[in-house]
Amino acid sequence: MPALLKTGSLKTRIVWAVVLILMCLAPLVSTEFRLSLLAKFLALAILAIGLDLIWGYGGVLSLGHGVFFGLGGYAMAMYLKLQASGAAIPDFMGWSGLSGLPWFWEPFRFFPAALFLGIAIPALLAFVLGWFTFRNRITGVYFTILTQALVLIAVTLFVGKQEWTGGTNGITGYQAIFGFTLHSAGTTIVLYYITLAILVLAYLLCRRMVNSRFGQVLEAARDGENRVRFLGYDPAGYKTLAFALSGALAGMAGMLFVLQVGIISPSMMGIVPSIEMVLWVALGGRGTLIGAIIGAVMLNAAKTGISEAYPEGWLFVVGGLFVTVVLFMPNGIVGVYQSIARILQRRGESSHVQTASEKQKVFGASGDTGR
Repeated sequence: MPALLKTGSLKTRIVWAVVLILMCLAPLVSTEFRLSLLAKFLALAILAIGLDLIWGYGGVLSLGHGVFFGLGGYAMAMYLKLQASGAAIPDFMGWSGLSGLPWFWEPFRFFPAALFLGIAIPALLAFVLGWFTFRNRITGVYFTILTQALVLIAVTLFVGKQEWTGGTNGITGYQAIFGFTLHSAGTTIVLYYITLAILVLAYLLCRRMVNSRFGQVLEAARDGENRVRFLGYDPAGYKTLAFALSGALAGMAGMLFVLQVGIISPSMMGIVPSIEMVLWVALGGRGTLIGAIIGAVMLNAAKTGISEAYPEGWLFVVGGLFVTVVLFMPNGIVGVYQSIARILQRRGESSHVQTASEKQKVFGASGDTGR
């Protein structure tokens, strides 16, 4: 956490405690639709935290987090679709000519297996990709291009294998989980609190990591990898573990997103969504964790509001925000807050010094008069 936030940690904790209380009270004042939207934004914030971990603290820019998000989403959607289909195979498989369920769909009949695989598969893919790239010292723009290639491969595969994945339509047509209707008021509230709780836990976990020796080595590798290697640490291992955790969080976000939205398709794991994910972190302030949450919630809320009023104008807003952040807000919203607070702190200190100096002059003059 930045030094400025450390000096005012008590005030910061009070502010965020109030925010958390207000978030807990949101179901009392929000409509079912707006509450579902807020839960979706919170789910995306979980992904943003993981992306900030690897980019903000590890210095590794990934444009492939849409793949990890999509894998988690498909894992949950497969479970829900099998529950909705019962003994029959999913409808899109029948339309594609399949007569039986593919073997790799079988574990997704069980919720614990689907939950585990929705986290483990993205984490394992990120771990394998990180292991081979970081061990071979492939970083910077080359790693970013590699993650973009991963997105293209995944989208092409999921679109092409329509009999397995539903093709461009994705997987939809499920309405319930554990016998409860997904879009009922009670289920919406429960899913909202579950998403909020997971977001808080993800933030606390990542915050603990970045404040530990692991985070110190990760930041040191970001600023000078050769120096870290000279000191006897393995920066590739630290980056790989951070990338794997980032992929796991993205998979968890994908599963929660599917429960809120009710659909997952290859378009949600493409290049454009992956770039938007990076923009969330950049807008909020990378290397802060809390900035990733702020950016994800604010940008997606703005996207929803602008899309409702001006459906064709959202892409211009995204482009304008990207240019604005790069040129005028390189440290994001949290960086702007830190700069303002630092200026106010300096003014307060200078004012205090000036007041003390004036008092010293007054008392000094009084002492001279007394003599």
